[in-house]
Amino acid sequence: MNIHFTQSPPLSLYLHYPWCVQKCPYCDFNSHAVKGELAEGAYIDALIADLERELPAVWGRPVVSLFIGGGTPSLMSPEGLEQLLSAIRARLRLLPGAEITLEANPGTVDAGRFRAFREAGVNRLSIGVQSFQDDLLRRIGRIHDRAEAIRAAEAARAAGFERLNLDLMFGLPGQSPAQARADIETALALKPDHLSYYQLTLEPNTAFHQSPPPLPEDDAVYGMQVGGQIRLAEAGYRQYEVSAYAREGARCIHNLNYWHFGDYLGIGPGAHGKITDAPTGRISRRWKVRHPRDYLAQAATDGAVAGESTLSAEDALLEFMMNALRLTEGFDTRLFCERTGLPLDAVQAPLDEAQRLGLLRWDLRRVHPTGKGRMFLNELLELFLAEN
Repeated sequence: MNIHFTQSPPLSLYLHYPWCVQKCPYCDFNSHAVKGELAEGAYIDALIADLERELPAVWGRPVVSLFIGGGTPSLMSPEGLEQLLSAIRARLRLLPGAEITLEANPGTVDAGRFRAFREAGVNRLSIGVQSFQDDLLRRIGRIHDRAEAIRAAEAARAAGFERLNLDLMFGLPGQSPAQARADIETALALKPDHLSYYQLTLEPNTAFHQSPPPLPEDDAVYGMQVGGQIRLAEAGYRQYEVSAYAREGARCIHNLNYWHFGDYLGIGPGAHGKITDAPTGRISRRWKVRHPRDYLAQAATDGAVAGESTLSAEDALLEFMMNALRLTEGFDTRLFCERTGLPLDAVQAPLDEAQRLGLLRWDLRRVHPTGKGRMFLNELLELFLAEN
């Protein structure tokens, strides 16, 4: 199969901040507990140097969103964040009103810091609450408590953030359905624009994977998931992705660009990027060295790149489906052709089979998973894997 593009996809920028106050036992992200004094200036310089080396691949392309994730980026000083955002604006063309998101931990912020982050240009805040139950927060190693989580959400609104996301988890060690319902109700009372509601999973290379805590039974976890979906829908939050719920007009633009197989630069230790070169029909991936120490030493050199690859037509097909089929509304068939550079008939056989099995519905204009397809997403994706 030949890849042919008529235009470049939208472009986003991801910046990784790898440090936390302490490592949570369930976390498999590239995050590291702070040890000693952080050399913030040196890290910001490394991020800027890394970005400059990536610029030739995206000259002239506008940026639709910027996401600063981690780790705990809210540990960054407001002055450091302003310096970083100013450097980005000087090197990339951010669209007017571009979504600029910062992840925050309730235990690392106050009203003054939130105001300073807003003044620096951050316009969307994502607060990692996880739960409003003090006993559950202790069991999963969080450094904040219920009161701090509520204060953080209220402080974000007071600081002028009109776009606020709260992260909530369910299926926590020892969690009851009543506690899961109470977390949803507390979150709704804070009136966020967006909620990420997802199940705790025991990922490899985490403390919880090595020493699993006692988790609720599968039936109880399923009840928490379905009950949460129903309550959020009643409150006006539409589920648009496996774990994402939003009020009208408040979807996360950055994540939607991932799920629509858009392009993104990955800056920082362990960050991954995907860039489409439309004239040559080439989609490339590049990822950076993972450990912050190595990254700081090599960010301005070729040594910062840990690896890179070019996607085959089959890779592009499968990756598109892995992302787009997470969306409740699925995708426009034209989007498949635009983002993969492939004709729709490249996936006609697995689409037909998936429809026959009741896993999705499709016509010449739109493909979207059914309720059964969302429940058995892995089985649905295996049809496209088998095609390859």
